[in-house]
Amino acid sequence: MQPVRAIGPSVVLLVLALSGCSEKPPQQAAAPAAPPVTVAQPTRRTVTDWDEFTGRFEAVEEVQVRARVGGFVTNVEFRDGAMVKTGDLLYVIDPRPFEAVATQADGQLADARAKAELAKRELDRSLTLNQSQAVSDSIVDQRRQALQAAHAAETQAEGALKAAQLNIEFTHVQAPITGRVSRHLVSVGNLVQGSDNGTSTLLTTIVSMDPIYIYFDMDEATYLKNNRLYFEGKRPSSRETPNPVQVTLTGETKPSHDGKMDFLDNRLDVSTGTLRSRAVIPNHDLSILPGQFARVRLIGSAPYEALLLPDTAVATDQSRKIVFVVKDDNSVEARPVVLGPLDDGLRVIREGLKAEDRVIVEGLQRARVGAKVSPHPAAQSSGGKTGDKT
Repeated sequence: MQPVRAIGPSVVLLVLALSGCSEKPPQQAAAPAAPPVTVAQPTRRTVTDWDEFTGRFEAVEEVQVRARVGGFVTNVEFRDGAMVKTGDLLYVIDPRPFEAVATQADGQLADARAKAELAKRELDRSLTLNQSQAVSDSIVDQRRQALQAAHAAETQAEGALKAAQLNIEFTHVQAPITGRVSRHLVSVGNLVQGSDNGTSTLLTTIVSMDPIYIYFDMDEATYLKNNRLYFEGKRPSSRETPNPVQVTLTGETKPSHDGKMDFLDNRLDVSTGTLRSRAVIPNHDLSILPGQFARVRLIGSAPYEALLLPDTAVATDQSRKIVFVVKDDNSVEARPVVLGPLDDGLRVIREGLKAEDRVIVEGLQRARVGAKVSPHPAAQSSGGKTGDKT
């Protein structure tokens, strides 16, 4: 038994040695593949900066149609909300009382003319008799004064007739301008007051439609910037030149109407620090109504060469804007940039980039600063392809 006990430990050691020889050494983990990203070079083209404001449309002309003579309304000759032209009939006020007054004034004028004719004949007779001393000079003077009084009475009668005829004309209320009429505020059978008593009745309103004004308030900083560019010869003044504007209506993503500057106020509003401004917008299809809001873009610089990127390629790092640039060794670098405005869907990069830089435009979430990536060029498209463009 002793030899067996002596062999036992040796066998155990041999088995452990053999089992150790059969185990394979651990393999090292494979290095992760570089994540794929889409890169593109900045687009180079000539751009112009635009300043953007919130504006409201107002009619070029607006008229309150009021009764000029009093009386009962007999007809309403327009459809509520319709387009009317200058001279179109809107209301008819009962003209019969004014026609009677005109007939009376016509008779008074005829009487005054007859009296004037008689006074003239009497003066002519007295002048003839005065030559033979049959009539004294005082009688001639009296008849000359009578003729002058007759002519004055004739003039008064003519004025009364014209006033009566005007009142007849005013009973037919016509549109003073071309535009869109509001609803009728007075119905047939109602009594309206004329302008003689100072409280004429409002019948309806009319606003012109084409063209249309848009008013907006320019902040003081923008005004000073544009003023500086004007004195440097880089931008014409809107006071002297109808600078172009672009208008984007509510719900639109791109400007749909073009116009021109028409007016700048002569002082800044002391309560808001803004300058009242106005542009004229063509409205041939009559789709814009006074009172609508819109975004107004006003030319804010001279044309200049710029580099542009899709806005999605710009990231925010606390208070600064950065883009991720792929270097020659395919490692990622965070590049601070200074942004400009959007132009045709692309963001202007004022500082921080070169035309040959490869910028990550897709896959930003997979990029890590200092790590390598697998860059793939972006597909060429009309909105963001690289290269020069003017």
